[in-house]
Amino acid sequence: MQFLSVTGEILLGWLFCWLIHIVSICYGFRHLYKNQGPVKQADIGDEALPGVSILKPLTGVDKNLKENLESFFTQDYPQFELLFSVPDDHDPAILVVKSLIESYPKVDAKLFIGAQDVVSNGKINNMVRPYEAAKFNIIVISDTGIKTTPTTLREMVTCMKPDVGLVLQMPYCAPRKGFGAVYQQVYFGTMQARNCLSANACNINCSTGMSCMLRREVLDKAGGLTPFGKYLAEDHFIAEGIRQQGYKVVLSTLPALQNSGNCQISDFHKRLVRWAKLRMTSLPTLIFLEPLGESVIQGAAASIAASYLLDISPLAFFIGHLLVWFLSDYILIRIVQNGPLPFSKFEFLAAWLFRETMAPYILLQGHMTHHVTWRNRKYRVKWGGEVERISEPGDELEEKVEKYQTDSDNVTVQRSSKKMVEILNSVAVTS
Repeated sequence: MQFLSVTGEILLGWLFCWLIHIVSICYGFRHLYKNQGPVKQADIGDEALPGVSILKPLTGVDKNLKENLESFFTQDYPQFELLFSVPDDHDPAILVVKSLIESYPKVDAKLFIGAQDVVSNGKINNMVRPYEAAKFNIIVISDTGIKTTPTTLREMVTCMKPDVGLVLQMPYCAPRKGFGAVYQQVYFGTMQARNCLSANACNINCSTGMSCMLRREVLDKAGGLTPFGKYLAEDHFIAEGIRQQGYKVVLSTLPALQNSGNCQISDFHKRLVRWAKLRMTSLPTLIFLEPLGESVIQGAAASIAASYLLDISPLAFFIGHLLVWFLSDYILIRIVQNGPLPFSKFEFLAAWLFRETMAPYILLQGHMTHHVTWRNRKYRVKWGGEVERISEPGDELEEKVEKYQTDSDNVTVQRSSKKMVEILNSVAVTS
């Protein structure tokens, strides 16, 4: 009887996950891009639009940095300022920013050189000075790798109703070349989009700080930026601080387009492992719940349960489960893309299979250590989400230790997937 009860609970959990699929597809179809078009954009006259301060914390350069930053200089918005910041006067991003400021003299743009080392989170340190210098109450925080569209600022302000304290952009990706770029786009257009859309539909905090708009007066009541510098997942805790004051956190109708010049799969996996560690230390219940939301793990468990309770072939059930999951993910990414995908169906299938099979490994890696490396700094992550900085850029010994640990952890997967990635890359190029 106990085994019967467990198998029944497994199937109920399986049905609940399909409910999440349905909610995310319906909410995405109803919500995303609804403020687009000339009629919607003209609903608010220029004279009624508030001024906006855009904070762009930068560290280093890549081949797409100039393109990404330039997209903010061309915003179709009457009154805004761009506040760039770099941690020190040796940062190569300085030259890129200065050249853009010279090219767009009519845009109110400033560059702050030198971060204030007041908290563990380097991004917060890099934003303290521009945040204090911002002229407007509406603040946008946008990461280095984000490329925007001319109407994005206007659309986000449209979402900033009187009872709203924070407007988030769901992370997605601009189209780029190579299988690594397709892989990232499939990740953010399926699993990440499903979680983000369903959570926002149910008013659950699923904040990502790649691109967000907030009210400065509300954040100041929570202490400003500095109190959140003890976390690396500062976006999640800033959203919680705003919600605790009675304000809503809403989702923009336009996704944030990541356009980093680095599409290496190994670097993206390090990023996913870091996020997994931060999620599980900030919200420990995800240690048990998150693996059950992955198609392979959930499908295997549900197949065994269905075989026992319903006398169904576990192999047939598992294949059917994966097929329907694949189709629902394809529908979702088409909604997020708002049109045809910039890659072939075969590339989508290959990237989708790669993501689904790698997901358990990524989650397992998140349990291996409480140390994370971000922006060349090494941190120890504590339960509750707080971090302690234990090394600085240039600490050669720590960097060698981190490299050795990473290489040791990934050697098996690299050997098994290297040939596969080479084949998929060649297919992506020929497509």
